Amino acid sequence: MGLLVGLLGGVSMVVAFLLLAGVVYQAIGSARDTWRFPPPGQMVDVGGHRLHVYCTGEGSPTVVMDFGLPGSCLSWTFVQSKLAEFTRVCSYDRAGLGWSDRGPTPRTSLQIVEELHVLLKNAKIQPPYVLVGHSFGGFTVRLYASKYPQEMVGMVLVDSIYSGEWLQMKPEQERGVKAGVRLARRTAMFARLGFMRFYFFLLGSGVLKARARSDWIASLKKLPRELLPVMRAFWSRPKPYEAMASQVESLPQSARQVAAGGGHGDIPLVVLSASSSSSDRLIEQKTAMRLSSRAKHVFASGSGHWIQLDQPDLVVEAIREVVLSARHCQLGKPVAEKSYRSER
Repeated sequence: MGLLVGLLGGVSMVVAFLLLAGVVYQAIGSARDTWRFPPPGQMVDVGGHRLHVYCTGEGSPTVVMDFGLPGSCLSWTFVQSKLAEFTRVCSYDRAGLGWSDRGPTPRTSLQIVEELHVLLKNAKIQPPYVLVGHSFGGFTVRLYASKYPQEMVGMVLVDSIYSGEWLQMKPEQERGVKAGVRLARRTAMFARLGFMRFYFFLLGSGVLKARARSDWIASLKKLPRELLPVMRAFWSRPKPYEAMASQVESLPQSARQVAAGGGHGDIPLVVLSASSSSSDRLIEQKTAMRLSSRAKHVFASGSGHWIQLDQPDLVVEAIREVVLSARHCQLGKPVAEKSYRSER
């Protein structure tokens, strides 16, 4: 009996030591990442926490871009560099993601929109805006347009999610949301103990090979190679997983907030759909044409969900059209209400 107690005590000490070593490893690595990868833009206080915003180019209206759930401002790398050639463009990191600090929970779309509004004000990024939203970022764009219509002159939805998908969830959707929240929270715990950092270290050193089990993982490989260490640093920390868990858990509430906002009058709107979109989402995206009397639908026939990485020129052209429409004050000349298919 004494031997068994001794063995258990020894095992407990080893486990405690390994956990402590993981915490120290994580703390040292996080501090090193902060030094190696400073934010390219500015950190702006929005009331108790800071958000990162990165602006390039000159001109009006200013294009403001929000990304999907597992992303950052770097998700717009290819698009932003081209947009900056003809207008001012700003990408930012939602709270908890990229370079931004953690934010208050729950991470509903209303909370995100209010933080974005304060960010733009405090960073002195003056309206009018053309807002661009990819995937989950589409909720941000639509709700912002409903809350602050006087600041908006155009909108582009890049394979956005829609409120109808989440207002009356199917049983499999409910199970998927619960599983996603659990996975994100467990991964955050692993990140605190240094496991995710060690995992990404093995990937970066070539010891392990990542399997593209999701569209997001596959999308990372499409970014410039020099950005991959930055992305590994982001996802070695617990905060993005915590933010994602809260955003996913709040999807039904966010959907209700967006749906309550209604349509958007006659602002220029371009809706882009990926060829990988499900039939249900494609129907929702086509229905989004009713949100504005000046709407166009573009089918990205050569793209997966991350159109801005698969076909950035297509996204740039859609945004350019809305920007030019705003500049020329074509309030009485609607954007052509039609659908067309793009080719790579």
